Amino acid sequence: MTRISADYVVVGAGSAGCVLASRLSEDGAKVILLEAGPPDRHPMIHIPAGLGHLIMHPKLNWNYTSEPEQTSGNRALMWPRGKVLGGSNSINGMLYVRGNAADFDSWSQMGCKGWAYDDVLPFFKKMESYEGGEDTFRGRSGPLPVVDYDTILPATRLFVEAAQEAGFPLNKDYNGRTQDGVAYSQMNRRGRFRAATASTYLAKARKRPNLRIETRAHATRLLMSGRKCTGVAYTQNGTEKEVHVSREVIVASGTIASPQLLQVSGIGPASHLQSVGIDVVHDLAGVGANLSDHYVVRIVHHVRNLITINELQRGLRKVREVIRFFATGRGALTFGVTSAQVYCNSREGLASPDLQLLFTPASYVIGKFLKFEDHPGVLAAVCPTRPSSRGTILARSADPNVYPSIRPNYLSDPDDVRVMISGFKHTRRIFGTSAFARHNVSETQPGPDVNTDDEIEHFARTMGSSLYHPVGTCKMGTDPNAVVDPRLKVVGIDGLRVIDASVMPYTTTGNTNAPTIMIAEKGAAMIKEDAQLSAN
Repeated sequence: MTRISADYVVVGAGSAGCVLASRLSEDGAKVILLEAGPPDRHPMIHIPAGLGHLIMHPKLNWNYTSEPEQTSGNRALMWPRGKVLGGSNSINGMLYVRGNAADFDSWSQMGCKGWAYDDVLPFFKKMESYEGGEDTFRGRSGPLPVVDYDTILPATRLFVEAAQEAGFPLNKDYNGRTQDGVAYSQMNRRGRFRAATASTYLAKARKRPNLRIETRAHATRLLMSGRKCTGVAYTQNGTEKEVHVSREVIVASGTIASPQLLQVSGIGPASHLQSVGIDVVHDLAGVGANLSDHYVVRIVHHVRNLITINELQRGLRKVREVIRFFATGRGALTFGVTSAQVYCNSREGLASPDLQLLFTPASYVIGKFLKFEDHPGVLAAVCPTRPSSRGTILARSADPNVYPSIRPNYLSDPDDVRVMISGFKHTRRIFGTSAFARHNVSETQPGPDVNTDDEIEHFARTMGSSLYHPVGTCKMGTDPNAVVDPRLKVVGIDGLRVIDASVMPYTTTGNTNAPTIMIAEKGAAMIKEDAQLSAN
């Protein structure tokens, strides 16, 4: 058994873990960062358009699947998560969305003191470097580059024009003063390359002698002394190893792996742990509960007299785009997954948007790779942003190598169905404008046979998919189902925090990568504050 020691160990080098390792090592503390996957050397990680090759990569992706459930057509749905330095931030669509101010104010009202919008805005500003927007809301010198698209296809401009014709106002900065309306997307890119937390935060920090990064290091259990966490056991290249800490263990393994690690270590709902042969260390009912995810349906159109990504990734056009990327750092290879989006309400009277409509100037089938259609096509994904449905992630076994059971329970709450239908109709209204009509050939998915609310609901249940934004399984709060308190400390356990997307009480309004990085920035600051208080 190999044993090493540190002040802190961070388990998971994803969106949150890279930030935590960077910030905690700034002041000389000895930090060890464990990542189950390999280093982020694969070239497709760094070329933005390479994300299509990573969606089910056998070595860089955990390739989870959900359990078949009646509410989503009895299908096992893909749940890709990054298994590489940078985690899912190294394989995602690079869309930068903070969420709505009302999201964080609601967290505070739910008992998460210190997490209102005014509390978290300084950390959003601290983490980012963005040239646009207002100084009041945007950061200028943080480690994480945020940029607008350098190249915008006419198809994207057409969608933005059509959305305005449909009544959605143009919003020049959806991460600024207000989120409502139609906007061109912002993304995490530095020059021509992806800007993940591994290539930004961690790249700067890794030269520090007090930071040690261990890749291919799979955490297998938390080391406990009574109700105190003292370290982490992990396997690396077939060898069992342990890290023992003098200060804290920080679990940053994400919404799936964080609750699983707690559960196989004996922290979780006692009855379930006992049912799968795990000795109970601490009965904590909320571990693995409160799972929430963005579930989407895609409306696809065949278009004419427009160049879409479908054409740009074939033949001579593809060759030209490759040359353009390496010669100028522009063009289709710099694209993320979504080039424009609409934030809107499913009904009147809402304080903030509950729908996100995401436009892509391409049409494709998701499989082992993204397979683009042969004709010009575009699509819009309809996403209810604050679903009420809740699911679970529960260990199947005491063996940490056995994937947990993922039950998202999509569309189990009738209101989620109502919001989805409303978003579907909003999207069809945009595609039905005169601006779009001059380029439209036909709606190919779901097509003209899907019209009534019942037909739309059936389509959503049988053809919808995850947008890969799971949160909530180690929920922050003060209620009986909270797993961590507002300081992100695991309830009832000393020396242990969870800091990643799993602590969100519910999904934010939009993509979850940016708020996860913010949580890590704020979490690191709280750890430093608490360490200073202990020293005094």
